[in-house]
Amino acid sequence: MICDVLVELAHVFIDKTFTYHIPQELVNSCVVGKRVEVPFGSKNYEGFVLSVRCGEKEDLKDIIRVVDDYVILNKELLEIGKYLQKTTLSSLMSCYQAMLPLALKAKSKVKKTVVYEKFLSLNNDVDLSTFKFNDSQKKIVDILLKEKVVKKQDLEFISKSSLATLIKKKIILVDAKELRSSNDLVLEKKDFVLNSEQLKVYDEVLASLGVSKTFLLYGVTGSGKTNVYMKIIQEVIRRGKQAIVLVPEISLTPQIIMRFRSMFDRIAVLHSNLSYREKYDEWRRINEGDVDIVIGARSAIFAPLSNIGLIVVDEEHSNTYKQENTPRYNAIDVAKYRSNYHNCPLILGSATPLIDDYARALKNVYQLLTLDKRYNNKPPVISIVDMNKEFKKANGYLSNVLLEKIKDRLAKDEQVILFLNRRGYSNFLSCSECGKVIKCPNCDISLTYHKSSNMLRCHYCGYAMKRPLLCSCKGELKEFGIGTEKVKEELEEKIAGVKIVRMDVDTTTRKNSHEKILEAFQRKEYQILLGTQMIAKGLDFENVTLVGVISADISLNFPDFRASETTFQLINQVAGRSGRGKVLGEVLIQTFNPSHYAIVYSKNNDYLSFYNDEMKIRKKLGYPPYYFLCSLKIVSTDYEEVKLHSKKIGDYLNKNINDAIMLGPSVANPFKVNNKYRFQIILKYKKIDSIYEAVKNIQELYFSNKKVMLEIDFNPMKL
Repeated sequence: MICDVLVELAHVFIDKTFTYHIPQELVNSCVVGKRVEVPFGSKNYEGFVLSVRCGEKEDLKDIIRVVDDYVILNKELLEIGKYLQKTTLSSLMSCYQAMLPLALKAKSKVKKTVVYEKFLSLNNDVDLSTFKFNDSQKKIVDILLKEKVVKKQDLEFISKSSLATLIKKKIILVDAKELRSSNDLVLEKKDFVLNSEQLKVYDEVLASLGVSKTFLLYGVTGSGKTNVYMKIIQEVIRRGKQAIVLVPEISLTPQIIMRFRSMFDRIAVLHSNLSYREKYDEWRRINEGDVDIVIGARSAIFAPLSNIGLIVVDEEHSNTYKQENTPRYNAIDVAKYRSNYHNCPLILGSATPLIDDYARALKNVYQLLTLDKRYNNKPPVISIVDMNKEFKKANGYLSNVLLEKIKDRLAKDEQVILFLNRRGYSNFLSCSECGKVIKCPNCDISLTYHKSSNMLRCHYCGYAMKRPLLCSCKGELKEFGIGTEKVKEELEEKIAGVKIVRMDVDTTTRKNSHEKILEAFQRKEYQILLGTQMIAKGLDFENVTLVGVISADISLNFPDFRASETTFQLINQVAGRSGRGKVLGEVLIQTFNPSHYAIVYSKNNDYLSFYNDEMKIRKKLGYPPYYFLCSLKIVSTDYEEVKLHSKKIGDYLNKNINDAIMLGPSVANPFKVNNKYRFQIILKYKKIDSIYEAVKNIQELYFSNKKVMLEIDFNPMKL
């Protein structure tokens, strides 16, 4: 027997299988989807078995060993890998590696993730009356006579030596059982009743169980989308099927898991905040069929479920569903693939659907479902604060009106959420004498000042340095811009004794920090939750009656065609956190652009008007959904090389693409990251056939180029 193995090769891009002979003793265990260790050149490597067939050894090398006891990549995952390879132009190995927890990747050093616990019991074949026991031995035996089975660690305190003697004489038997980490928290089960609007959505989806179909659920914040998901999943499980629920942010996972555990038992959780062992244990529970529901972030779409009856992508507009490094897949595309594979419905839910997806729904590519009323109360009252008028009399970065509203809500023992999509203390430091801005030595970007650590940090490459006292010209360094750290300081200066908790990348680096912050806020240990976009979506706090958007203009000024859409989404999502309990909520939006359509329509929660205006602009400029996009970034540590090859690639594309528009080559934003210069070419196309072969040919030309790297991204979420 012989097998074809996809080998994980270091520093070499060879995207093909190699054939090996299977020794007779490994024939039964060497099956498709397992990892094997094989010789390659002068070294041994791991790889995945992709086919097994009859054949003679001839000049083939033997596989060394079979790594796994069970299949790692089932038939469906093998096919998904090939689909990703084609649609992202990535190596097949990188596609398979993206699907698996680190402990199961080829060449992974994280192998010893299985932990065993030893249990002790008396040997029933031994006559205890024939033995003479000392006092400690007798005590151990008496405990086992009573308890039958006891953890070894619970008896070692009596006497380790006595216990060892009893085990050596086989009076006591040792049974090692695998100890798995568990995320299962059993809660008191609660049920609820859907209202008439929710029942319509429920009935529509239920009628399509067993059919591959994509629904776009457009539901305003607080309309009860999660309740609808849960009721549909309840029926899916009753029919013997399984479900995947994707959420965009780790911060959402604790709350949504608690919601689901109040109704279901067999749940697995997959996201990047889990330890290697936890991910490995959860993956095996899924693979062994011990769960009904998988909840998690982007990579949870690869959960090895075998009988999927429903897939839900919550907050489907979020750009976190798109992976920014190789393979650059979109989890929603994989969800569609799995929906087709399992003949099951896919629900894309959002209060602010992607413009592209809403356009598909209006053209009946997706079926549009709507929840336009809050489940149990009225939407919050939203007001715009014109900072052009307020700035001179404002209290720092907080307008007087927002500051007074905050004080009023705190006096009523209500809570406040403040949103600012920028962490740190200030955006940059600039010299008052020469005007020099302190920049990252590795990237073409200013360093952000973090006052709590007195450090300047690059949010691209991670470079950090202590804040200098003076500029190199001996001039004074002044702080410009604002971040969550500065807002917290301002609030503490202006409201005595206020209790504020920050939630951003800087405060959530430790394990379970998201969950601890949200639980503490839920218990009212803090009066104000201040954070970045991780607090904008999905969170549900009944006591929050005021939301303040500190600066709505930050995302509006991004150099990206989606800037207006991102701004509208963020404002509407964070506004939806207010007034989810019995008290009517209020939202204040601080902006220097009060007449911008994204701001105005946010105030009125008017998605349809925003959609119509945005579509006119997209059509005029030739952006999605009127065109698809492909981004090619040409990257090198040598500026002259990257400039030269960018021109070569641009010239080639000009000659070889049809029915497509090319923008560039031009410098990317930012131009330099981690000491690598970056140029970019953007292709706009309506049919993939018009550019696919040309892009693929360029990729093949640059696979072996050591001076220049090519990054290809179809349908990027960021430009």
